[in-house]
Amino acid sequence: MDQDSQTPRITLEEFNRLLEESAPFQKIYGFVTEEIGFGRSRARMPASKDHVRPGGTVSGPSQMALADFAVYAAVLGAIGNVPLAVTTSLSINFLNKPLPGDIWADCRLIKLGKRLAVGEVFLTSGGQEAPISHVTATYSIPPRD
Repeated sequence: MDQDSQTPRITLEEFNRLLEESAPFQKIYGFVTEEIGFGRSRARMPASKDHVRPGGTVSGPSQMALADFAVYAAVLGAIGNVPLAVTTSLSINFLNKPLPGDIWADCRLIKLGKRLAVGEVFLTSGGQEAPISHVTATYSIPPRD
């Protein structure tokens, strides 16, 4: 899928408006959508003690939520304002301990069909190159009327 040459089906502003109107839970995490493109996104989870688990590292559930959020943004970037697209599976591999600071999620769709989309996400932290986690997630796309 050539994501760089296609126009996103939802703008960053439209995506943020959709979140405000229909996803109030997003405020709990404080995620920031930095970029949205056709089948790709970049999101950030600002550093917060609320995401830290015993041992001083960012919790797995917070990392999973950020990755899921990034896939949602990438899916809507490819299909437009379809708020009922939902996660059907998510798999995460924790690779490295996060450094202190913001966590970044870079997502790209690796498969986009009529009813399913599969995304891949790399999470990084503290400016380190090596990913802290690798995620794959599948989204169900509702039928179009």
